[in-house]
Amino acid sequence: MTLDDNQNGSLYPALADLSTEIICAYVSNNSVAASALPALIADVHAALVRLAGGDAEPVVEPQKSAVPVKKSVTPDFIICLEDGLKFKSLKRHLRTKYDLTPEEYRAKWGLPADYPMVAPNYAAARSELAKQMGLGQQRAKAAAAAAPAKKAPAKRRAAAAS
Repeated sequence: MTLDDNQNGSLYPALADLSTEIICAYVSNNSVAASALPALIADVHAALVRLAGGDAEPVVEPQKSAVPVKKSVTPDFIICLEDGLKFKSLKRHLRTKYDLTPEEYRAKWGLPADYPMVAPNYAAARSELAKQMGLGQQRAKAAAAAAPAKKAPAKRRAAAAS
């Protein structure tokens, strides 16, 4: 029996027959607990309705993380919740493999906005290296150089007033 056999527009008797055939074939070749049969029948019927173009809602299971969120951040690495791999920096992995930005990743897994994308020890080491190289000191040097320049015009005014 096919779905096209039913010409009068009532598709459900045909789906019931197909569901029965599929479930009988499955149960004859697999051991199924009696308590699992109603769920099996509902799943098969919903799948057939979807295939027939009906309005059955697809069953969408929420994705489970590879590791618990609390265990995903360690001092030396961050574990990706998508696949369970360890990284010092997660941003490039998310972009190349899953096409996710850090914000999208945090939203997908319900993470706080301050959830790190870099391992804490790695971030501290990079920060220390930047400080040793003098990076980030340009503003302090510019402010120190600008301060004496402001005093010079005041001296000129004092000299001009005399």
